[in-house]
Amino acid sequence: MDSSQNLKNELRAAAFARRDALDASQRAAACEALAKHAAQFEVGPGCVVAGFSAIRTEIDPSALMWALRARGASLALPVALGRGEPLIFRAWRSDTVLVRGLYGILEPSSDAEEVEPDIVLVPLAAFDRRGHRLGYGGGYYDRTLQRLRKAKRITAAGLAFSAQQMDEIPVDTHDEPLDLVLTERDVINFRE
Repeated sequence: MDSSQNLKNELRAAAFARRDALDASQRAAACEALAKHAAQFEVGPGCVVAGFSAIRTEIDPSALMWALRARGASLALPVALGRGEPLIFRAWRSDTVLVRGLYGILEPSSDAEEVEPDIVLVPLAAFDRRGHRLGYGGGYYDRTLQRLRKAKRITAAGLAFSAQQMDEIPVDTHDEPLDLVLTERDVINFRE
């Protein structure tokens, strides 16, 4: 394992520890605070926002997703097809049947329509103020953002607790940058 990978693993472990240390009331407040950032996005009819099903101690994007839905966006959730493959997205509404996917994460069943998002809400382990994120190490979102950006202009917004911020995330050539990071405290805009 190279030194960049070792550093990423150390940063990931530190970020998870910070995230895990937050109590239930801090998590709930952060979820509600994220929803207040909905105005950061231009949405309306035809706009598809891809969120995610929070796992472990991730920040919960659901309140933000519903706030964007209230402004006219359609919602979607990611589906993992296999190791080394980019994610696809399927339409999601409150009545959509969710099933456990490849990694046990809730995702829409194959009955749900496949869609291409305009805005992707991205989970992460850690982030820095330069637009870099550290994921879980599988490269799914890097491959997915790269594929989507080849097809059209999208907005990739990382969602995290402010405690997950690091001074600097090491960057590899395949790492896709974020356009925004939203936390319970901040909107960090890299588009400007």
